[in-house]
Amino acid sequence: MQIALITGVTGQDGSYLAELLIEKGYEVHGIIRRSSSFNTGRILHLFNDIHLEHNNLHLHYGDMSDDSTLERLITKIEPDEIYNLAAQSHVRVSFDIPLYTSDVVAMGTIRLLEAIRNCTAEKNIRYYQASSSEMFGAVQEIPQNELTPFHPRSPYACAKVFSHYQTINYRESYGMHASNGILFNHESPRRGETFVTRKITRGIARILAGKDKKIYLGNLDAKRDWGYAKDYVEAMWLMLQQDEPDDYVIATGKTWSVKEFLEKAFSLVDLSWEKHVEIDSRYYRPAEVDILIGDSKKAKNKLNWSSKTNFDELIRIMLIADLEMENIKHNL
Repeated sequence: MQIALITGVTGQDGSYLAELLIEKGYEVHGIIRRSSSFNTGRILHLFNDIHLEHNNLHLHYGDMSDDSTLERLITKIEPDEIYNLAAQSHVRVSFDIPLYTSDVVAMGTIRLLEAIRNCTAEKNIRYYQASSSEMFGAVQEIPQNELTPFHPRSPYACAKVFSHYQTINYRESYGMHASNGILFNHESPRRGETFVTRKITRGIARILAGKDKKIYLGNLDAKRDWGYAKDYVEAMWLMLQQDEPDDYVIATGKTWSVKEFLEKAFSLVDLSWEKHVEIDSRYYRPAEVDILIGDSKKAKNKLNWSSKTNFDELIRIMLIADLEMENIKHNL
């Protein structure tokens, strides 16, 4: 039985990845942060009872700021694969807490890489690093591929660039099987409610339920390459099944604006978005990323991976989940 360790297991990607690996027969271990409230909502369905027990899923307390715990867990678990998905992942928030973001995202990665290096004299652990399309920032070319220069425009993106190059450095310096997945925006019903796509679908459901009247958003003209998170975690797994480690862009190859997302989502429930959306300057970034669109030909050719869920279907999946959360009947 293969053993995998996932940091950020309680997040959107971590929960989908845990599902995928369990389906493939893995023993999965996840690192979670101690909290005064339960933060396991996205993975509760994977457990048999309230005691959070599952034959193939085990949770451990830890933190990306604690290198000794990371090293202890790796020594204890002896994983075959490690997926580093932990992050303070909200780009706008990273401007407010740049030091914390940098510590968790950038220094957290090097703590983990060092822990792997110190624990694996005999076992060649395969490592996946969650890089981000935000690293391209003020894009140097359209579309962006693995060779496109980075121009990060947020503390989060800068930290991700550091992590990306450290992963390459450890691969080249120590022969580690370490790969970067440069994932473009990927969404789902498990997306955090402060992210713009989920803010929209959740907001629509709350408007229809009579709980809210408005959704407050920032830049409607920003364009993103949006895919479905459940499709994208498969690409993570595929990278670690290759004989040689490498770096891959994972994207749909299409771009849509926030405004287009709004229009499509509201049209599904026959509402006018203009009546329910207000612009709030608090949600603008100090430095904006205007357009992201990825070229994933390399992933198609080498991993045989491509996005399965189109933009319209993604919006429908998310909206259905949020409507059902509010017990709203629908015919979507």
